[in-house]
Amino acid sequence: MRAPEEIVELLKREFGEVIRGAKMDSAHPWVLVAADKWHEIARFLRDDARLHCNLLRCVSGVDRLADNEIEVVYDLLSVRPCTEPAEPWVGGNAIAIKVRVPRDGGHVPTVSDVWPAAEWHEREAYDLFGVTFDNHPDMRRILCPDDWVGHPLRKDYEFPLEYHGIPASTEFGLKSPVH
Repeated sequence: MRAPEEIVELLKREFGEVIRGAKMDSAHPWVLVAADKWHEIARFLRDDARLHCNLLRCVSGVDRLADNEIEVVYDLLSVRPCTEPAEPWVGGNAIAIKVRVPRDGGHVPTVSDVWPAAEWHEREAYDLFGVTFDNHPDMRRILCPDDWVGHPLRKDYEFPLEYHGIPASTEFGLKSPVH
């Protein structure tokens, strides 16, 4: 198992300036990478024998409204079979990779071909935050109806007062919501 600091150093040696930052003194250590190199970095994280990040746990979106960016966070882990029957899998290297793109028109290369679990998670980030994942095999909404307007997890999202004639409320029990 490699410490997050070692993972960052390996990435810096391999990719140089496209590693934009890192935070290690956290319960959730992370590395910030350039969006246009993310696919190449993802393959390295998965395929390099020293890292073997073969499990994508989660993809999350963060609206950085003040910075006019959307941040996509990929939580990675390496797992291997264990020889003890009581614990069939053992966790190893763990790191979060962050990719930041403009709020309007942001594009990130898909990693659904690297980690198949990304296919659903990237669709969710597209639906709720508006990030497009280039070369994704099925880039369409997954939670909201196809004709939904906007991206509900953005900080400036205005909840609609109705949808196809169905009244909506932003507060439980509120009869006349006002925005």
